[in-house]
Amino acid sequence: MADPIVTTRTPTSATSLAPRSTTPTSATSLAPRSTTDFFSDPLDSHPLWFKPNLFLSPTFDSESYISDLRTFVPFDTLRSQLHSHLSSLNHELIDLINRDYTDFVNLTTKLVDVDAAVLRMRAPLLELRDKIEGFRDCVDKALVSLKCGLKQRSEATYAREVLELLLDTFHVVSKVEKLIKELPSVPSHWSNGDNGDKNSNNNNATIFESNGNSSLRETQSMLLERIASEMNRLKFYMAHAENLPFVENMEKRIQSASLLLDKSLRHCFIDGLGHKDENAIYNCLRAYAAIDNTKNAEEIFRTTIVAPLIQKVLLDGSSGVANGESGDELEGDYEKIKKCIEKDCKFLLDISNAENAGLHVFDFLANSILKEILSAIQKGKPGVFSPGRPTNFLKNYKSSLDFLAHLEGYCPSRTAVTKFRGEAIYNDFMKQWNVGVYFSLRFQEIAGTLDSALTTASLVPVQNPNSDEEISQSLTLRQSVTFLESLRSCWSEEVLIISCSDKFLRLSLQLLSRYSNWLSSGLNAWKMRNANPTPGFEWAMSASPEDFIYVIHDINWLATEVCSGYLDRVLQLLSSCPFEVLNLVKHSISQGGKSLNDLVPLVIKAIIDSLAEKSVEDLRQLKGITATYRMTNKPLPTRHSPYVTGVLRPLKTLIDGERARRYLTDEIRKELLLGAATEITGRYYDLAAELVNVAKRTESSLQKIRKGAQKRAGASSGPSDNNVSEIDKICMQLFLDIQEYGRNLLGLGIEAANISSYCSLWEVVAPADRKNTVSF
Repeated sequence: MADPIVTTRTPTSATSLAPRSTTPTSATSLAPRSTTDFFSDPLDSHPLWFKPNLFLSPTFDSESYISDLRTFVPFDTLRSQLHSHLSSLNHELIDLINRDYTDFVNLTTKLVDVDAAVLRMRAPLLELRDKIEGFRDCVDKALVSLKCGLKQRSEATYAREVLELLLDTFHVVSKVEKLIKELPSVPSHWSNGDNGDKNSNNNNATIFESNGNSSLRETQSMLLERIASEMNRLKFYMAHAENLPFVENMEKRIQSASLLLDKSLRHCFIDGLGHKDENAIYNCLRAYAAIDNTKNAEEIFRTTIVAPLIQKVLLDGSSGVANGESGDELEGDYEKIKKCIEKDCKFLLDISNAENAGLHVFDFLANSILKEILSAIQKGKPGVFSPGRPTNFLKNYKSSLDFLAHLEGYCPSRTAVTKFRGEAIYNDFMKQWNVGVYFSLRFQEIAGTLDSALTTASLVPVQNPNSDEEISQSLTLRQSVTFLESLRSCWSEEVLIISCSDKFLRLSLQLLSRYSNWLSSGLNAWKMRNANPTPGFEWAMSASPEDFIYVIHDINWLATEVCSGYLDRVLQLLSSCPFEVLNLVKHSISQGGKSLNDLVPLVIKAIIDSLAEKSVEDLRQLKGITATYRMTNKPLPTRHSPYVTGVLRPLKTLIDGERARRYLTDEIRKELLLGAATEITGRYYDLAAELVNVAKRTESSLQKIRKGAQKRAGASSGPSDNNVSEIDKICMQLFLDIQEYGRNLLGLGIEAANISSYCSLWEVVAPADRKNTVSF
């Protein structure tokens, strides 16, 4: 078998049968690699598009493979690559055969008498299979039998459990009925339907007059607690035995026992409350907790103890109204209710809140006391919840919050306080106070008052500056006083609700923005000289510089107040808020104060422009200088013009006036004085320079006309050294005027040489020998 394989091998294959250590290939493999081996592709590498691993995929399809590659690979290139891959596979196959060729050849020589060996092994294997199948049949039969037994056992266990449950239910029902019969001195009519309820309602406090003995009440309450625990067991059994005929047949007995227990427990509890028997009340509460009927106990306490007390308070309140007192105030009623709770309700609260008493499931504060108070207020004084009268509403709201805080004082722990606040009746009570509508009314009141003050057509000074009111002593304009009053109203005790502090903060910022916008819009309207300004901004059109002094003073005072005292007041009221919130509040209010400070330069600019316009009225007399020296033989002027003394008079009058000295700081006065002087001097320069230029052009035109006339007349046109030109006279007059103007500036404390426009004016009108030096 080996000979045919050897004879079919190619020379190349035969060569590979030689030891690898002696072949030239292995020798060259040990030679150092060239640079090409490191920096070029390997010799057996494939193109990126050729992936031999796809041939091993079970879903490989040659036609689809070729059609996909032909879209971007030429057919000849694909064919040559496939031939190369086939050649490499053939070489690998030959290498594999050569590697294990000896074992492959010797395989046939070792396979001797294979059929006989197979026959020898078949018999024991068949026997083993038969035994295994027989054993499996036995196991299956045993498993089926075991499952049937387990099923029967499970059914028997379930039947026994049901039987035990039914027996326990029967025993508990019988026990409950027996215990109910053992109740001492139980009136026979308790089991007669509603008649017992009617009789109990007629006289709740004296139901058990025959059982006035404390020990008898305690014995009865203990027996009722025992019955309640058995009823609790009965409920458990019934929950697990639903739809069973036996239980359905006993349902009437169970309902009758439950009804009788409720009535007996109710009367015992009412009797204990009437006599303030702590032991009886404690046992009754444990009984109510056992049967999970806490609402019934809370309702009994509400109707028996709380309701008469609250009705009595409301009746006293009605008599107070008849005597002339306010009928919609709750503060006095709450004080009376607090005393009643301390006197007649605290004993029950102490019992239910006792440590380790197990009575934490009751909430008499919310479901008995607060519920009755809310119902009584809604019936007797529904007007207290109306925000239409904000002052009374706020007073009653704060009184109610104080009363709730007083009730929370009866809670033994923070957990109890949280539970009290989470009760439905507590939320219903808080929902009665519509603080959203209250804030809307306060918003309209505060914002409307400020808006009415700011829509007046002119600034209104405070009429009584010597008033005892702090605001009137500090502010000068009625608009500013109203603005500050509005700001302070947002955080006053008579207006603020802490739960709406975010809304009142927003309202405060809106008031700051409204006042700032009123000032800035009015100043812009004044600057634009709008003949028909927007309503509310007419004040600036009629305001005088003296009025603007009031505005500057009020802005500075308000900015200081907002960023200091007012801000401190707000932060104090919001001290319970997180530090990050306080920082945001401080930043927002400080920004409002800064927006006020930013308006001061605009007001100063308005005063400067107003003074400059008044000075220009005197400066317009410059035009008379030209008429004085045009076509006349007047000599050179020797003194300044009369108008000069009036140029700075408005500025001096304003700066030296009482308002400026009283309401302007020295810094603002200096800024105002320098700014106005600079602006007036600039206007002076513009008018004087234009006058000189016009005079020069006119003089040049006249000289040309004179020269033409002299040439036509044949007269000599030589210059006359003794004659002074009209332009020289005009410039001399202007020079004398600005010297006087400079002295007037110096009288106000301003160096004229430091004003650039004055220096420019000096150069225009000064004689040639004095242009470089400003002196007067």
